[in-house]
Amino acid sequence: MAFDDTARPASSAPETTAYGALTDHEDDARWAYGTGFTDPLHGVPAEIPDGIDRADLAAFCLALGDDALIMSHRLQQWVTRAPELEDELALANIGLDLLGQARLLLTRAGEAEGAGRDEDDLAYRREPHEFRNVRLAELADADFAHLVARLLVFSTWRLALFDRLTSAADPVLAAIAAKGVKEMTYHRDYAAQWVVRLGDGTAVSHERMVAAITAVVPFIGELFQDDAVFFQGDGVRAEFDTVFAQVLTAATIDVPVIPAGPPGARDGHTAALTEILAEMQELARAVPGGSW
Repeated sequence: MAFDDTARPASSAPETTAYGALTDHEDDARWAYGTGFTDPLHGVPAEIPDGIDRADLAAFCLALGDDALIMSHRLQQWVTRAPELEDELALANIGLDLLGQARLLLTRAGEAEGAGRDEDDLAYRREPHEFRNVRLAELADADFAHLVARLLVFSTWRLALFDRLTSAADPVLAAIAAKGVKEMTYHRDYAAQWVVRLGDGTAVSHERMVAAITAVVPFIGELFQDDAVFFQGDGVRAEFDTVFAQVLTAATIDVPVIPAGPPGARDGHTAALTEILAEMQELARAVPGGSW
């Protein structure tokens, strides 16, 4: 799924701005909390098909669910910090999309695991070392340029992966992926447009965008570790490299050499994850079994 650079805004026409995209009422299904409220799993059989290893499916859904959960939390922290109101709305909605993906994936992980744990157990009642998210998702953003660089990498990789997962053998995972493709197409385009705008902007914005890309590059390799995901899928890395290079070229930024990620990337975390979970899990741990 290539990035269409010709679609980037050359003017302030409403339909080509982030706000215009947000108010496009012809495609509400891309939002987890849009006006459609369509259950993406309606009519999808919940039984795990024969031939699928339940433990592998649980581990895979857990990893992708953790990615979405932690990245969503980081995006929510930008509400009231984004440069303009329309960007606060955009980032909040992207965060909600990812939260919706996290809920579906963690629920499926619990079903495949068969130990009676639900989405709340997996989100609120695990220790940091039990989380399987990539470190890219948990990084703190130094500034807005860093945020859009990280979102570009995250959404480009995840969109390529989910696009292939729409034909996964597990029908629930395939349905979750199909919903996610619509959402992440927008996430990637939003991030790409900002990377191009800042990179091809003023000398100062260009310098800060280059610094942001440089800071994110060391965390790209972990996305493609063989043991990082259950279904890596053919062509995910090639699609990522093509789109990433296309966006950076349009942003007048040199395409960097991407180093290989560390082995067992999902087993290691930064100190930031402990801080995120302390905030995210505080209420659930203070009031065990509570509902609100």
